[in-house]
Amino acid sequence: MSRHPVSIRDVANMARVSVGTVSNVLNRPDVVAESTRRRVLDAIRDLGFVRNESARHLRAGHSRTVGLVVLDVANPFFTDVARGVEDAANDAGLVVILCNSDDNPAKESRYLDLLEEQRVQGILVTPVTATNNRLERLRRRGTPIVLLDRRATEDAQCSVAVDDVLGGELAVAHLLAQGHEHLAFVGALTIRQVQDRYQGAVQAMRAAGRDAAELHVVESTALNVAAGRDATARLAGATPRPTAVFCANDLLALGVLQEMTRRRVRIPQDVAIVGYDDIDFAAAAAVPLTSVRQPRQLLGRTAAELLIEETTEDSGHQHRQVVFDPELVVRDSSDRTIGRPPRRRHQPRWP
Repeated sequence: MSRHPVSIRDVANMARVSVGTVSNVLNRPDVVAESTRRRVLDAIRDLGFVRNESARHLRAGHSRTVGLVVLDVANPFFTDVARGVEDAANDAGLVVILCNSDDNPAKESRYLDLLEEQRVQGILVTPVTATNNRLERLRRRGTPIVLLDRRATEDAQCSVAVDDVLGGELAVAHLLAQGHEHLAFVGALTIRQVQDRYQGAVQAMRAAGRDAAELHVVESTALNVAAGRDATARLAGATPRPTAVFCANDLLALGVLQEMTRRRVRIPQDVAIVGYDDIDFAAAAAVPLTSVRQPRQLLGRTAAELLIEETTEDSGHQHRQVVFDPELVVRDSSDRTIGRPPRRRHQPRWP
């Protein structure tokens, strides 16, 4: 048996046709007579021929792939976003290359270089920083870029995002409406989306006639469960101690919930908690978590559809900046009507 891969010429010889006819069967089957097409397909099957996509990409100048660069693939929010991207790409006959930047500018840059080398049709990216000269250079060289979960700063680029300022307002307005006086915010303020959620929280405080300084801020080092547990110790040292906590995402909120439960702090009787994203784990938590819902899969699908449209010739594509509204989903972790009211003598075991 030959150790060399089967070539398109081998298929042509077996089917007794030209190499050009085999190419037409692979790429434009409608222009080949049915009997000839069947003969070529039989030869492909019998020989076990697999087309060389790399060579085809070189001839076409681009591949049938799109790149997706996210901040943290371990975060269920981005997992759901990626599913939406994959669904749209699959419908268009495209393959998605998923890259995890780990919120690291250097790693993000390396992935962008790799994707350009692979001649992807376009890139969907949640940038690590608000300004990224590398992305702008890619666009100037002809690689379409769609910002995902981040608003574009100019009309000449597509983006898909959620109104995170509104989401922060919804969360804190809800906690204030529940009668809470002492509120806290937990989040990594180096991330733009978190900054927007904090801004919305401040706006809700001011709209209620409260001083923004009354919102106690605990800045986390990450947006995961471990960071939420760590933040709880600092919440315990706040004066006055908060009776309500708004977390910048659900993983932080689940960490806070976990640690407070360990310390025998009752949720929501002693402390109410609101998260953000409404990942599947939010509703399944021991105390179902109130959260600000983002349309995660719709975000990904919409961004991918904009990218595919931009890369399609004669599509009449016009750049758009799509912004979805978030929705507050109230569950047990913040609803004071659930369970019995706290007893005055009860003191949570905060260190």
